[in-house]
Amino acid sequence: MTRDTLSDLLRSVRLRGAAFYYVSFRGRWSAGAAPAKEIAHVAMPGCDHVMEYHMFAKGNGWAAVDGLPPVRLQAGDVVLFPQGDRHVVSSAPGLTPGERRPELLLARGGQLPVPISFHEGIVDAGPMPIESADAVVVCGFLGCDLRPFNPLITALPRILHLPASRAGGWVAHAIDQAVLESNERRPGGDAVLERLSEMMFVDAARRYLGSLPEDSVGWLAGLRDRHVGKALALMHERPERQWSVDDLAREVGLSRSALHEHFVRYVGHAPMQYLANWRMQLGARLLRESSRTVADIALEVGYDSEAAFARAFKRMVRMPPAAWRRAQADSSRSGAADASRRAKPRRALPAARPAAPRTRTRYSR
Repeated sequence: MTRDTLSDLLRSVRLRGAAFYYVSFRGRWSAGAAPAKEIAHVAMPGCDHVMEYHMFAKGNGWAAVDGLPPVRLQAGDVVLFPQGDRHVVSSAPGLTPGERRPELLLARGGQLPVPISFHEGIVDAGPMPIESADAVVVCGFLGCDLRPFNPLITALPRILHLPASRAGGWVAHAIDQAVLESNERRPGGDAVLERLSEMMFVDAARRYLGSLPEDSVGWLAGLRDRHVGKALALMHERPERQWSVDDLAREVGLSRSALHEHFVRYVGHAPMQYLANWRMQLGARLLRESSRTVADIALEVGYDSEAAFARAFKRMVRMPPAAWRRAQADSSRSGAADASRRAKPRRALPAARPAAPRTRTRYSR
């Protein structure tokens, strides 16, 4: 079985990334990030779910979300927030953060990433020489679809830390390249930063999977299990086949009841429910990305008739397939228009201008 189930899912849920901030810190500093859903409409219009990430290019710091102990970060580390939590990165735990404002994304006439400087409680919309900074962080967002079906996000932790010591040499090179692209702004730089962030997320998810304890459960842990992983791969490889639990059980070498129990324990769904959900996700992708008829798509994903597919799709998505396709097209056009408005030339904020906008925030002592 050669099916790469994780890659299959990532392609289907349209993982996409972008770098939005190039942040320089000096002295005592603390930067707060609002819940990703509150700025998703600015950062990544049209995405169901948005996750923020930070790549530490220089210096040390801490990352924290409510209810969890802070995580120590060093140069070369990457930290992600898969659930989109409000969070803080700072030079030391417990400092009151200066909130980044979403409008800073729009302040530089569409040029991304936006340079921001934090210095002793002052937030400037402008760069700081790298040699003057105690820490430099490239920050951005990753977006993906949650609907109809995305079992990966709920399987990830609230903080996903990829230490430099375990990341492999390519991550250090990726961070160096992100800094280079952020500063030089060469043609194609945005595309490079997008691909780097997507690769970084996939690598972090793989390494998280590899670090899970043996007794872990969840969709990612199910990929690693010999029986559940094979059943998942079979359904992803042949979603159109009229599978039954008996068929899957024979293929993976378990009894019908044992497979059902094992599958539910890891994945949280019965095998046939998972297959139905996955078919809906595949159907949604085909509706969005192709001009094929609903009847053709129904057959492609394992339904005998357009009516049966439409009923199942509406039950899960709460909208008939044709109406959902139109809504997705309207959303894509709206997102493209938003991006075009952001990219219209404006007078950029000069980096060295004395009157650069600033917000003063006092740290708690």
